Amino acid sequence: MKKERVVVGLSGGVDSSVAAWLLKQQGYDVVGLFMVNWHDTVGTLSGECPWEDDRLFAELVAKRLDIPFRMVDLSEQYRQRVVDYMFAEYEKGRTPNPDVLCNREIKFDVFLKEALKLGADWVATGHYCRVEHRADGTHRLLAGSDGNKDQSYFLCQLSQEQLSRALFPVGDMLKPEVRAIAEEQHLATAKRKDSQGICFVGKVDLPVFLQQKLAAKKGRIIEIAADWEGYRTAEQEAELVAKADLQQLATPYTYEPADGRKVGTHSGAHFYTIGQRHGLGVGGTALPLFVIATDVVRNIVYVGQGHNHPGLLRRALSIRPEEIHWVREDLAQGVDEEPRRYSARIRYRQPLQGATLYRREQGAYLLFDEPQRGITAGQFAAWYDGDELVGSGVIDK
Repeated sequence: MKKERVVVGLSGGVDSSVAAWLLKQQGYDVVGLFMVNWHDTVGTLSGECPWEDDRLFAELVAKRLDIPFRMVDLSEQYRQRVVDYMFAEYEKGRTPNPDVLCNREIKFDVFLKEALKLGADWVATGHYCRVEHRADGTHRLLAGSDGNKDQSYFLCQLSQEQLSRALFPVGDMLKPEVRAIAEEQHLATAKRKDSQGICFVGKVDLPVFLQQKLAAKKGRIIEIAADWEGYRTAEQEAELVAKADLQQLATPYTYEPADGRKVGTHSGAHFYTIGQRHGLGVGGTALPLFVIATDVVRNIVYVGQGHNHPGLLRRALSIRPEEIHWVREDLAQGVDEEPRRYSARIRYRQPLQGATLYRREQGAYLLFDEPQRGITAGQFAAWYDGDELVGSGVIDK
């Protein structure tokens, strides 16, 4: 009987290398496919390995495993679908997540189509998450067994069709186990560091990278005091929660320059994001300064002192109707249906938070049990039922 073919996205990292080894051990016909998605080096920090190094490691692994090795250049699609989107979002004063977009638009779309051309029955990656292909035709996206490495959040925008072809061989393993297998099998990637930074671009100096399209422009940094009169009291907040005034709870505070004092200057408000601490270049404060708001129209960055400044904390967020995505379409929540309880996160590695999802005509609202720090427009909120990631959406505000 003909073996099922799996095309593995060999990235030159240890996780995809071990994924390929595991699949071969399981009896699949394994092919390694390396993606070239980025050629430019503008803004890339020195010491980062270019894609040529990644390809070399991927090829060495393929040779060691005695599997065919192929390469495909998807840089044009990556620029159009991921990088151009990034620039457009930053220009609007929002903070996109290119890794989530990369998985939805590249790895499980363009790359998947390339794999099918090679006769693939399945596509595999080294993500730390799990997928359950059920007899009823649904596909469940589950958190990885290693809580420290769970990457299900990065796949929160995948569809049932995309998941139907997906395998995640290391998803039920711990990272040290993966490293140990790589060592035992003498894989070239065994001791290679995990990649960091923007998916396929690497670790970058973000302002320098963004200045390819977004001009630097000097502006004011305004500090807002923690006792600013515009902040709601605990009693006012509790009243809004009791009434489920979602619109009010999900709306960020807005400021005027007169609400605070100028403490420095910056080179462009669109280079900064909510919760950012480094890169402000302002010292002499009792507590560290954090970005609490940006105004890209007037080119102003607002900051506050301390990790728990009121301007950083919010109980709810909103998602526009067209940005609501259900990984499990059969579990989609209709407009004005009874609110549902989920665990949710608004960034990778954030511990799951208790929350209630409300669906309204104007979109979806996540109301958290506890105030959340640094809710940021353009990022993704993902909600889970137990271990299963069932839906997500781009945070509108």
